[in-house]
Amino acid sequence: MKKLKIRTSKRNDFVDITKDIEKLIPSNFTGICYLFSTHTTGALTINENADPDVLLDINKHLNKLIPKNQDYFHHFEGNSDSHIKSSLMGFSEIVPIENSKLSLGIWQSIYFCEFDGPRDRSVLVQFIKENC
Repeated sequence: MKKLKIRTSKRNDFVDITKDIEKLIPSNFTGICYLFSTHTTGALTINENADPDVLLDINKHLNKLIPKNQDYFHHFEGNSDSHIKSSLMGFSEIVPIENSKLSLGIWQSIYFCEFDGPRDRSVLVQFIKENC
């Protein structure tokens, strides 16, 4: 298992980690890549990489659905909205790999979703080899 280090730059941030993951893939590898966020206020998603407005729209509507300042029980840290957003987005992704290349669609990238930044974050990356 490998650990990918990520530095986010704002409270709500989407960091494209696709190229960082590709650098970790063993040579001549076919199988799957399992990704896991080790944080309760950060998540992972696969989405469009061509138009940055897609990520802006996702962030805008998550903030509308789950505003920062509500009557939350977990209020002393001020990040209840971050916990809810990360739970909705999800903490893991699985991506097929063929011939040491991620099998993503032409417009897809893998993003770390930050909801309580800026922070230093980690994503666990596990490569599981195809049995032939």
